[in-house]
Amino acid sequence: MSDERTETVGRSGRLTMRDIARLANVSMPTVSRVLNDSPLVTVETRTRVLEVAQAHGYAVNRNAKKLRQARTGTVAVMLDFASHRHGAIGDPFIFELLAGVSEALSIRNQELLLSPPGLDDTRAFEDFHRARGADGFIILGQGTRDAMLRSLARRGIPMVVWGAVSKDAGYCAVGSDNLLGGRLAGEYFRMRGRRRWLFLGDIRHAELRLRYEGLCQEAAEDKEVTVEYLPIASMAFNATGQTVSAYLAGGAQPDALFAFSDTAAMAAIGAFRERGLIAPDDYSLVGYNNIPPAANFSPALTTIDQKTDVAGALLVEKLMQHIDGGRARSILLPTQMVVRET
Repeated sequence: MSDERTETVGRSGRLTMRDIARLANVSMPTVSRVLNDSPLVTVETRTRVLEVAQAHGYAVNRNAKKLRQARTGTVAVMLDFASHRHGAIGDPFIFELLAGVSEALSIRNQELLLSPPGLDDTRAFEDFHRARGADGFIILGQGTRDAMLRSLARRGIPMVVWGAVSKDAGYCAVGSDNLLGGRLAGEYFRMRGRRRWLFLGDIRHAELRLRYEGLCQEAAEDKEVTVEYLPIASMAFNATGQTVSAYLAGGAQPDALFAFSDTAAMAAIGAFRERGLIAPDDYSLVGYNNIPPAANFSPALTTIDQKTDVAGALLVEKLMQHIDGGRARSILLPTQMVVRET
């Protein structure tokens, strides 16, 4: 004799929610609540419904489920590939941020969609959001896209940005106090008696421009100090090292270097070493981000700490506030210098 739970179900041979309700002796709304993890169902009922579903190989159609819901439960996380040569990102700092965001999304049962292709302008972002590709966007790095981000904000697209915090941007940003970071680097150079400062980076990026401005503000406190700016075409490690090597080969002799990242600082140290220049004897150096390898590099890097341990959770929290209809406010993270060998 066949058991009640193994009888034929549905004319198509596929188990439906109606079949589950009948076999588990509950209503269809109860089945829906169980499959959507509602807390309004007792443990006993939930167990019985799930046993029936599993016994007949029932699988939730997640795409159909998303279409029925007000939200997709998906967040798109966008990386700034354009700032790296051939779109290859190798900076550990970015992946620390990404790991923090991923963990925070997982805790909230949100899916992470990493850098979907084709989102190159405001219209593409807007179309993707309207097509329910994602509930919102977390953008790791403003890069040179500030104008586009401001445009997205005016259109009400839910997003939060890791980068420079600006009162007039119109969008929520989370980041360190980049201006203060630049001033801290300058204070350190002055304390070490350095006079010929070099800033390494691309000041078209809002974050890096603020760091450069902070450095210049501190330099203005001493008439004997000069600041030179060395732009880079790519944030990639090898490209940065080549840029510094070419600069030094031209006869430049800076006695202090403020690099836009710890990775860039490491590349620069190699270029300086090729010229027989060693930190901290021949020059002082300050990086940015305080990535884990910075403390174990030789020489250990003096750097600006950005508190990545809390950044991911804050980015997700701010985005969820926006998605829920609230007003997410920008926030500056504590910014401090970590003095090591350089």
